[in-house]
Amino acid sequence: MDDIRRWPVSSSALRSVGYDLRSWTLEVEFVSGEVYRYFDVEPLDVDALLAADSMGAYLNEEIKPNYDYVHVDPLAPPRFRRRR
Repeated sequence: MDDIRRWPVSSSALRSVGYDLRSWTLEVEFVSGEVYRYFDVEPLDVDALLAADSMGAYLNEEIKPNYDYVHVDPLAPPRFRRRR
């Protein structure tokens, strides 16, 4: 997987967020240190995530249910999850 540069965010649930505009890939690091990538995320959803009063709630309500994602672990093969 290619690296996506992340920036720190002010959130009780998320530590950092990055976005690759070419591939529409959102990468999120949680305060636990876990990193997930969400695929084909529209730029407007990324803007809304970053502007949300609660980034964690927005991610849970608008991103996770609507986009495919994978857990990023440099020591293990990716675990791909399809949205339901």
